[in-house]
Amino acid sequence: MIVAGIGCRTGISAEAIIQLLEDAAELGFERPDLLAVPEFRNAEAGILEAAETLGLTILWIAKSDLKGEQGRCLTRSRRAEAEVGLASVAEAAALAATGPSGRLVLPRISAGGVTCALAEGRVH
Repeated sequence: MIVAGIGCRTGISAEAIIQLLEDAAELGFERPDLLAVPEFRNAEAGILEAAETLGLTILWIAKSDLKGEQGRCLTRSRRAEAEVGLASVAEAAALAATGPSGRLVLPRISAGGVTCALAEGRVH
């Protein structure tokens, strides 16, 4: 299963999320089977709209689970660390969703206030 971990700024649009997922597809990666998103973004209308438009389920990831995956993440963002206390959000979300046997197939890419990382594995 392919999981897209998503990180974003507050107020992000569905279009920005969809565009970044399309960018990942243009790089040759499979369409994700679901989205893994931090619980602290559960009020973001853009995330909910993007998931509905794409027909994808959202797996909400607890901040403690995101923190637990920081050591497996390949990229770091000073901005994300300052804003939400996590150096990696998208990669951590994707890895948390796929568990210890999951692996990143696309490290974080970003555009328009959205970050996306793809992990492959069995969803937990």
